[in-house]
Amino acid sequence: MQDVLSRYSFPKGFVFGAASASYQVEGATKEDGRKPSNWDVYSQIPGKIADGSTADPAIDQYHRYKEDFSILDGLGADAYRLSIDWPRMLPDGTGSVNPKAISHYNDVIDTLLAKGLKPYVTLFHWDIPYALEKSYGGFLSSKIVDDFGVFVEACFKAFGDRVKNWITLNEPHIFAVIGYNIGVFAPGRCSPEIGNCTGGDSSMEPYVVGHHLLLAHAKAIEIYTKRYKASQKGTIGLTLDTLWYEPVSNSKQDKAAAERARQFNLGWMLHPVTYGEYPPALVANVGSRLPKFTAEEKKWLQGTSDFIGINHYFSLYVKDNPNRTFVGLEMDSSHSSSLVRLLADKKKGVLIGRNINGFYVVPYGIRRLMNYIKDKYRNPIIYITENGISDTTNSSSPLAQQLDDQPRINYYKTYLSNLAASIRDGCRVQAYFLWSFLDSWEWGSGYNVRFGIIHVELDNSLKRIPKKSAKWYAKFLKKKH
Repeated sequence: MQDVLSRYSFPKGFVFGAASASYQVEGATKEDGRKPSNWDVYSQIPGKIADGSTADPAIDQYHRYKEDFSILDGLGADAYRLSIDWPRMLPDGTGSVNPKAISHYNDVIDTLLAKGLKPYVTLFHWDIPYALEKSYGGFLSSKIVDDFGVFVEACFKAFGDRVKNWITLNEPHIFAVIGYNIGVFAPGRCSPEIGNCTGGDSSMEPYVVGHHLLLAHAKAIEIYTKRYKASQKGTIGLTLDTLWYEPVSNSKQDKAAAERARQFNLGWMLHPVTYGEYPPALVANVGSRLPKFTAEEKKWLQGTSDFIGINHYFSLYVKDNPNRTFVGLEMDSSHSSSLVRLLADKKKGVLIGRNINGFYVVPYGIRRLMNYIKDKYRNPIIYITENGISDTTNSSSPLAQQLDDQPRINYYKTYLSNLAASIRDGCRVQAYFLWSFLDSWEWGSGYNVRFGIIHVELDNSLKRIPKKSAKWYAKFLKKKH
């Protein structure tokens, strides 16, 4: 099937595109009234970003979006997943909307539509106005819920006549865990036992932040549903990250550990938006440290998303770890990340999949994941909002080698084949966005890691050059005449 794989392996109307995030691609962090974000401040701390870089200028899509959208259109894509930068829209986090931001994003959206590209817009892709972080701790405080409501309403009001697909949050699980449990993403909080952080409590804060993220999602859903959906006729959901967790053995303990891992990763956020409550594994293991939803909040959350976005990259085996050495998120699920990564990437000495920069390529994982969501979470409409791998070369390699990314093509072929199979299984997958469209600034890795199908020269030119994978994607997407 792989030899004939194309967009026609998928149902009619299936949407194909590519994804990005404003902070990773825009640059222009000090232009047109924008004020600092949590990441602007965090990336200035020595040692926090692997290559010592910042996201200004990133890859300067703020000024080059017309060129970029022409490239994407030339590939034959249907859509572009982008995000709106909260510190650009509301520089102080709340209050007055920045008219220059409105003008900019209006032009971005209009340019996409003129190219025949549908905008899929993420409202929160980890960039909080630093004013809110400084004022009350950002997502550590319930105050963020109302301020997020102000931001999303400004977006619905300004852009909702043309944007028909909204994503409230990107990867709230990752934001809570990496920012507040292990502390290697902004704002860099964790317990002393976990890492070198300036403050934090890894046993409590990730759950508090996760709770407020869910309530912020519910707030956005409520505002859109009550005030805009009927007239604008759009859809709204959220994007969750998840690995596929495969038990390393058929033992009862390892099977239970794999399910526990799924609940702590995917179920933490998907269970509340489906059923209005946290999954059993969190309730049982976290206990009184897990915040509780009121009856009204449960109604807010339950069944409110029109679709679920899924960011999936790789899979891991899971081995039970009954030994707890620290009461925190990593041990609440009774498996530690280090144990999973070091001992359960293999089964009888054989890797679960090819290891590419720490990503274990396991194509069957996406099919099993889709079926798991279908069976456990009422078969929601699913958009694959991110899927991909980083390059196997680096910036010091000859350009010809950097452009020859055959491993990425192999990855896309095998994952898309399994995704098509999941649709035949009855899973309601309706869109696919590869990560990522262009090489960009990759958070804590800076420019050291590249996921793009379009190479970006990291000099003053920031020249865009299609990789072999971009040419493959264009052939895959080629429309019949």
